[in-house]
Amino acid sequence: MQVLHDAPLAPLTTFRLGGPATRLITATTDAEVIEAVREADAAGTPLLVIGGGSNLVIGDKGFDGTALRIATRGVELSGTTLELAAGEVWTDAVARTVEAGLAGIECLSGIPGSAGATPIQNVGAYGQEVSATITEVVAYDRTAGETVTLTNAECAFSYRHSRFKDEPERYVVLRVRFELEDAGGLSAPVKYAETARALGVEAGDRVALATARDTVLKLRAGKGMVLDPEDHDTWSAGSFFTNPILTDTDFAAFRARVRERLGADAEPPAYPAGEGRTKTSAAWLIDKAGFTKGYGAGPARISTKHTLALTNRGGATTEDLLALAREVVAGVREAFGVTLVNEPVTVGVSL
Repeated sequence: MQVLHDAPLAPLTTFRLGGPATRLITATTDAEVIEAVREADAAGTPLLVIGGGSNLVIGDKGFDGTALRIATRGVELSGTTLELAAGEVWTDAVARTVEAGLAGIECLSGIPGSAGATPIQNVGAYGQEVSATITEVVAYDRTAGETVTLTNAECAFSYRHSRFKDEPERYVVLRVRFELEDAGGLSAPVKYAETARALGVEAGDRVALATARDTVLKLRAGKGMVLDPEDHDTWSAGSFFTNPILTDTDFAAFRARVRERLGADAEPPAYPAGEGRTKTSAAWLIDKAGFTKGYGAGPARISTKHTLALTNRGGATTEDLLALAREVVAGVREAFGVTLVNEPVTVGVSL
């Protein structure tokens, strides 16, 4: 277990932003993770858990407490059952399942970050969410002071949300277990329209797993959503805002605002999101509110490839990023009456 003092945190995040931590511990085993958490809790020291750093916005003043970087490793694949240590690199683990001929998470290729973060956020993209394949999550329960195993139902998954996000101070994820599908080398049925178009198939069709993965990686790269140290369009947290889910009443009011602003025949994106609820597109809202690709004059700007990604062009501060985010939120609210919600976790700052 490595311990550093006054340690920079910016290099541990995909934004490359944020000040130092009073203390940084790097844990390489579950036992070290638990030891570090127990020590911090016993001393009453604030604790920040860091995995791949792809969903973190850390304030410029840093973190006054213990930052715990989870660097555990371990991949166990038995039949169609997969278990990942929390510190495993997610996209590498997905690649291994594709190589093994197992379907279920292939469309989550290229997503940065660690395996342990996926159930917290209920990570999803291109028609797949981890909640569809996760069977159990092993976590350290800080309230009970013991290791627990939560079933899929106990994780309370919903769109980009989970029990872990509801109780951020309670659980530290140690391991994640998945049940995948052996479809003879084929993918799960393709659900996402953009993916289907790129593959030249109909929704519901299956394709070769490697083809599905390669196609998703190309789609993500085209939007600056695959990490590249040389490309500032990827110095981001991926999608900065979640897609709004509106009640029928709110969606009707939103549609009226759209037609008022864009014309009587204008129709916003609309996707079923459960009874009486409709999901619309944050990227569409941002673009139609006037924040186009590449928007911004300072060191923090909207990606030139995708309006949902806010980026550090080099030399930005967290406050630069938040100023841009606040401008976007205010502009979308003024234009369409919809308030965007940030997807990354903020530490020591807020929108």
